[in-house]
Amino acid sequence: MKMARIPADLIQGTVEPGFEAVRDEFKKNFSKRGEIGAACAIYQRGKKVVDLWGGYRDPKLRLPWQENTMTIVFSSTKGLASMAVAVAHSRGLFDYDERVAVYWPEFAQNGKEQVTVRQLLSHQAGICVIDEPLTAEILSDFDALAAIIARQKPVWEPGTKQGYHALSLGWYEGELIRRVDPGHRSLGQFFREEIAGPLGIEFYIGLPRSIPECRFAPMQFPSPWEMIFRVDKKSKPFFKAMMDRKTLAGRAFSNPAGFSPNDRSFLTLENPAYTGVGEARGIARAYSAFACGGGELGITPKTMRALTEPVVPPPGGLFDQMLRVEVSFSLGYMKPSPEMVFGSSDKAFGTPGAGGSFGFADPDTQVGFAYTPNKMGLYLAGDPRLIALHDTFYKCLNGN
Repeated sequence: MKMARIPADLIQGTVEPGFEAVRDEFKKNFSKRGEIGAACAIYQRGKKVVDLWGGYRDPKLRLPWQENTMTIVFSSTKGLASMAVAVAHSRGLFDYDERVAVYWPEFAQNGKEQVTVRQLLSHQAGICVIDEPLTAEILSDFDALAAIIARQKPVWEPGTKQGYHALSLGWYEGELIRRVDPGHRSLGQFFREEIAGPLGIEFYIGLPRSIPECRFAPMQFPSPWEMIFRVDKKSKPFFKAMMDRKTLAGRAFSNPAGFSPNDRSFLTLENPAYTGVGEARGIARAYSAFACGGGELGITPKTMRALTEPVVPPPGGLFDQMLRVEVSFSLGYMKPSPEMVFGSSDKAFGTPGAGGSFGFADPDTQVGFAYTPNKMGLYLAGDPRLIALHDTFYKCLNGN
């Protein structure tokens, strides 16, 4: 990927006094770390303290990233989708430790009869691969999709191992919401009406056709040469597996096939695990609501305790069968671990996305954080652009 020179006047936004160093690092992402276009927003104690954007939303056409530019955030979508699940849990619509089949009887097929909601949301159910081919027509028909994923056979005994359900988690979460919600809403609709609307944010799980093209920042992908020679060393086993259709990762990421993340027609479909589109400030605002206790969304203390408590590893440990590294997952979120350090304590929870996006809540400091680039990075964890912003922010916070 050829780096575009970013004029200084394209870096815009505001920071509160004491957080100027975050703006400096944001600028360095463009001048030293190859950033093309991005936004970063951070709330602390419910107040927006960082709101930055800059670069090009489309480097080929030299179109600048605007204040209201949105981009796809890939798996960072999971965190927003899991907020919808948490709202449903707080309303007593399901229990994390109950069997999925209690709410969705057809799920009890091919060895999934005893899978709990907690195991499913923590990537332990063994259904990270969907074998039946998925098309745009199927993905837009929730009943047809539900029938297919209900039939899926686990690739390991549920509850014994962990393996990232990179694409499938969102479809299973979506059907769970449809089953327990009195209005049988889709997860995208539930999120829009119960979270995005009340918070006044722009983030979509299923991008409306009414959103104009001028607001969307297409993802800029690395060249095949960069994919081979510039992938982070710790990430190579996963990237290598993803390119082999015989591996779990290869099987998971090849279905559905033939879609581009920049295809607007594909983004209109609800894929709650990986095709969310929105503004960084919207993601940060949503995480801020949870970081401050979740009261404005009706999140109960019981739900917050579940989200913030330590991870309980499956018997097979935390080595992830898909990602090929040790990571910690709980209830739809990633938790801090040696491979993925974020927040100020192990109470933090969030989700990173392919390419470098990230959003998280840090309840101990009441911080909601989001970063959304449109240049695809080559790191599973530890993208230098993200680390620079995260670490500098916490240095500023501790200094204040």
